[in-house]
Amino acid sequence: MTDQVVKSLTDPAFLIALLVGIAVFATVFTVLPALGGNQLKSRMKSVALERDELRAKQRTRLANEADRRRKGLREEQSIGMRNIVDRLDLKRALADESTLQKLKVAGFRGQNPLTRFLFFRLVLPFVGFALAALYVFMLGGLPLQPPFIKLFVCVVVAYGGFYAPILYVNNRAAKRKQSIQMAWPDALDLMLICVESGMSVEAALRKVADEIGAQSVALAEEFVLTNAELSYLQERKVAYENLASRTGLESVKSVTQALVQAERYGTPVAHALRVLASESRDMRMNAAEKKAAALPPKLTVPMILFFLPVLFAIILGPAGIQVSQRGIFGDQQKSSSE
Repeated sequence: MTDQVVKSLTDPAFLIALLVGIAVFATVFTVLPALGGNQLKSRMKSVALERDELRAKQRTRLANEADRRRKGLREEQSIGMRNIVDRLDLKRALADESTLQKLKVAGFRGQNPLTRFLFFRLVLPFVGFALAALYVFMLGGLPLQPPFIKLFVCVVVAYGGFYAPILYVNNRAAKRKQSIQMAWPDALDLMLICVESGMSVEAALRKVADEIGAQSVALAEEFVLTNAELSYLQERKVAYENLASRTGLESVKSVTQALVQAERYGTPVAHALRVLASESRDMRMNAAEKKAAALPPKLTVPMILFFLPVLFAIILGPAGIQVSQRGIFGDQQKSSSE
């Protein structure tokens, strides 16, 4: 029997069959997990997807609740302010075309900013007068002044509160115009590249708004708003004129006029944009040179007040020290000789 077992084990046919069976088993053992897939990995992936979906839904719900809460509070405040403004008819008394234009240039559009502006112009004088009166008469401010002077100070503070919203709007408009002016030549260069590449004016404005937002958010907002107006206004000229009026810059106005002429007469836009971009860049350089030329006169007074006294002290200090030391030594010699 042992001989038969040994003979079977040494039989080439048996060995080939055994090796083939082992190879088939190894192949099946290796291929089946790959065909069936990793259940743990697929399960973890599905769990991660479900978690991301739940997180996105939760964020959306919280954002909607916050927006609803903030919008409700804003609407309540705006409704209260609007009722006061409408009852007192402040639009007729305190608002005109120049006020609306200043608000547009400052970036405040719509009726709610105008309502808040008029409301604060009404309320701040009374608040300023009350605070000044509290400080002067209750807390003992300006104790050496007569009552007439104290009352005059309260009236001046109230007058400043009346004009504080105007100063804020003017400051906001100046900063916004400066931001647009600094980024305008680069925006024209980008628009020129877009137009020469075959884009329409709307597509060029959209692309420039995406690219120029890192340099000037105000200019990007104006381009987006102009693009929207071009899509729904009946006359494209109105959209360009609105862009010029909202910015309040002559360089922007010249570009809008060139675009209007191109729309009316079919003139090439690229050539006009190239010339206007060069002019805007020259204007920006001239403004920088003007500021640099005005720097020496501005530095004259600080130099006289701060630099020259220190310079005189450094130059004349050692001589003064030597003179004082000689005087001290001379007094000691006289006292010793006596």
